[in-house]
Amino acid sequence: MDLATFRALLTDEGQTLLAALQDTGPAEEPATPAGLRRAHPAELLAAAREQVRLRRLAAAKFGRHAPHLYFTPDSVALSSHLAVSDYKLDRVLDELGVVMIDAMSLGSGADAHVLGWSHATSAVDGDRLTVEVAAANRTGMDEPMLDLTCADVTTFDSQGEAVFIDLMRHAGPDGDHDPERYDPPLSWALERLHTTGAGWIRLAPGVPDQAVPDLGRAHEAEWISHDGHIQEAVLWFGLDGMRTSWPTTVRKATLLPARASLTGRGLPHPAVRPVGRYLYAPDPAVIHARLLAELAEDLAAGLVEEAGTLLTADGLRPTPFATAYEVTEVLPFDSAGLKAVLRGRTVGRVTVAAVHGLQIEADAFHHDLTPQDPRAATVFITGPASRPAMLITDPAPAAHTP
Repeated sequence: MDLATFRALLTDEGQTLLAALQDTGPAEEPATPAGLRRAHPAELLAAAREQVRLRRLAAAKFGRHAPHLYFTPDSVALSSHLAVSDYKLDRVLDELGVVMIDAMSLGSGADAHVLGWSHATSAVDGDRLTVEVAAANRTGMDEPMLDLTCADVTTFDSQGEAVFIDLMRHAGPDGDHDPERYDPPLSWALERLHTTGAGWIRLAPGVPDQAVPDLGRAHEAEWISHDGHIQEAVLWFGLDGMRTSWPTTVRKATLLPARASLTGRGLPHPAVRPVGRYLYAPDPAVIHARLLAELAEDLAAGLVEEAGTLLTADGLRPTPFATAYEVTEVLPFDSAGLKAVLRGRTVGRVTVAAVHGLQIEADAFHHDLTPQDPRAATVFITGPASRPAMLITDPAPAAHTP
């Protein structure tokens, strides 16, 4: 969507068209009544249909706000669940103690709007379409205290007590993590945060550590998931009033909506041990934060495979940071054996956990899966490619505290 097309959506004709399409059609492909095709330009009609489709996709992240907001495909893809922005706002209120803030490089604009619910926020982005979409979304986001400017963020004279920079936009190809190809460059963002002393840098959760040396000497690096889906990584500066660099960045995994956090303790990599009675599949925030050792210690567990993420233990302990399964059988893996397992029981999921070089034709068994059954078994395929194993598991009973 270009700027002229977006502006056309804001006209009376565009608004009438959006209203007519909003409640028609299936979830991802709004229908176009013949009368609308005759009455409106094809380009405007296509833009309105796309906007309604994007709003429906965004509803899973933005809830009640989504039908009143404007999106681009990138802004939907780069957005985290709105609960993440709300959680971060609470941390700002509780741990930063600032009033005037700057939001730079807006991404989807969600963070800037949510920060504006409680703070006077100057939002800056060099892309005119991003700025105008954010401005149009003010009403749908409950009228935040938000002053929007289209300018080069690297030369903008900011006055905020804290700076919040979104680095989810990347100018390089997929898989390229060159920090200087972020928009703005990571080196500039880090210098800005070290100068101001408070705020955050928002990053894609899969950015490797080598792309952000020493995690930017941030106070804390936090990986956040929502309902078991990884959302983003946040480099925090100035928490609890500290405005100086820390010698070692604290790693944290936070799970929403529970708001449960696991903090790094500098433990060595957990040891591999034989498969016990229980299997734990860690939440992706724990995996991305590299806190398997901390979780393993809390569960008295070890790794199933050196390069894997599954943990195993003889006892069952309560934890919000992993899904627990009870191991009922351990069998050698082969395709015939897997098909026999699927014929003999209700299986909801087959997961290839940590097998390097193993090829499995998923279509051969996918039709036998019944993921809607909460009692369904889960099959984990793990081990070296030379001797892979199938771990047949059932949902673990509710863990109890001894």
